[in-house]
Amino acid sequence: MAARKRCARQLPCGSMCPKVTEREGDDDRVSAATPHRAGFVTLVGRPNVGKSTLLNHLVGTKLAAVSAKPQTTRNRIVGIVTRPEAQIVLVDTPGIHAGSTPLNSRMVATARQSLGDADVVVLVVDGAGGLAAGDREVATEVGRRARFVAVNKTDRATQGALLATCAEASRLLPDAEIVPVSALTGDNVERLVGLVAVALPEGPSLYPADQVSEQSERFLASEIVREQIIEQTRDEVPYTTAVVIDAFNEEPARNLLVIQASVLVERPTQKGIVIGERGRRIRDIGQAARLQLEAIFGCRVFLELHVKVVREWSKDLRVLRELGL
Repeated sequence: MAARKRCARQLPCGSMCPKVTEREGDDDRVSAATPHRAGFVTLVGRPNVGKSTLLNHLVGTKLAAVSAKPQTTRNRIVGIVTRPEAQIVLVDTPGIHAGSTPLNSRMVATARQSLGDADVVVLVVDGAGGLAAGDREVATEVGRRARFVAVNKTDRATQGALLATCAEASRLLPDAEIVPVSALTGDNVERLVGLVAVALPEGPSLYPADQVSEQSERFLASEIVREQIIEQTRDEVPYTTAVVIDAFNEEPARNLLVIQASVLVERPTQKGIVIGERGRRIRDIGQAARLQLEAIFGCRVFLELHVKVVREWSKDLRVLRELGL
């Protein structure tokens, strides 16, 4: 997906910005003798540590659904950060966790495959909540492949909790560099980017400079809608909800994008929950998603949602393949 001028922007820094390595004005000072670097950087970790928030912040636009609930990310999502000195191809992966369903098994397999393709591995952990058993299992799995540990959520962590998490991460992965960051506010994220860039192999850019993702605009639209479903249904609907984009038509003369999408659920009761009383909830989901899509695409958006019951779709390999899972 190529960057659109209206959405290729960086999120504002948080209140702790003095810690961030400043890079403004460096563009014209990159020496011709400085070797250019490019490569794949896989963000790995247990569910709900903020990998997708970090990806979205670094790229400067939303590519992945973000929720306070674990296992929101299902696909391998690629975000591309292009700087004069390096091109960093970030790979956001589903959280590595124990799962017995076909959906969960495919998500974890996707994450593990991305590890094998990486030039640099960044383990992301929750600095506010501390390391859990899942973090230790992932750290054991990635081992020395993890060049960096991003201790995320510094905006929510007490100093004591943050220091304890950093110390334990250092014991688990003594060869990795520990970098506290806040993906939400941007604190110290530029320092992480600079360190990662230097660790990449020398070589030319792998993608055009204006491309920000491998994902299509249809995929992005489905992620935005799915994020709103997760947020607005809370704990009423399990994660067996998916979004399929049925139509994606641009009308430049009207500055309009027309999107038709199907929301898949597994049971009729779930359909009623998503639609809500007198259709109120599905209207709220559509309105919130539409506003985000208009901000991203820089045009008016007409979004039409339909809820369909596809029994046990999360266990149907054919449906999973159609969803790219």
